[in-house]
Amino acid sequence: MEITVLIADDELLYRDLVSDFLENKGYKVIVAKDGSEAIDLFFSTRGVNLVILDVMMPKYDGWEVCKEIRKQSDVPILMLTALGEESNEIHGLTLGADEYISKPFSYEIFMARIKALLRRVIKENEKNIEIEGIIIDQSSQTVSIHNNVIELSPKEYKLLLYLVKNLRMALSRNQILNGVWGYDFFGDVRTVDTHIKSLRSKLGEYGKLIRTVRGLGYEMKVNK
Repeated sequence: MEITVLIADDELLYRDLVSDFLENKGYKVIVAKDGSEAIDLFFSTRGVNLVILDVMMPKYDGWEVCKEIRKQSDVPILMLTALGEESNEIHGLTLGADEYISKPFSYEIFMARIKALLRRVIKENEKNIEIEGIIIDQSSQTVSIHNNVIELSPKEYKLLLYLVKNLRMALSRNQILNGVWGYDFFGDVRTVDTHIKSLRSKLGEYGKLIRTVRGLGYEMKVNK
């Protein structure tokens, strides 16, 4: 699988250094020069697998960016900072960061932490997900019910996966559009309704797990 990493750092030197490290290992890299751009890029780019945040950035600092991302995603987050005090590290981890590295850092330590975080990502994207009687095989991107493969379009598959990964969360149509179609989609929000209707039909009796939230959007809800 292709790994996409978002790097946010206002220092060009570190931005280029970290980008070079990762691109040389074959990762796809996108960069932001401040906290505002980092938030915009994260929510407008599909499939970001890892976020690397500098703490001291203009507009929004790394802690604020971390908080915003954690409201909607459990993507691994690594904090880079010149603030080496233990209290700052504790603060970052409390906000939801997974790792914390002080500048300057060695290439070996940096890459070891990156690989450790990405092992979790790769494992999560390979395992099967089972909800009630629905089995989603992420490695082959197929869905089956009672050992029968359900023929879904690529967009229907992404829609189902998005609902399942946000289980029991009431999602607006715009949230679903952004999560499945991307921020650059300029179509009508009724596209969501059309795809939900089709997905429910293909899931048969399990289509009832996708519930309409009046005035908002949809929610995937199970009894367990």
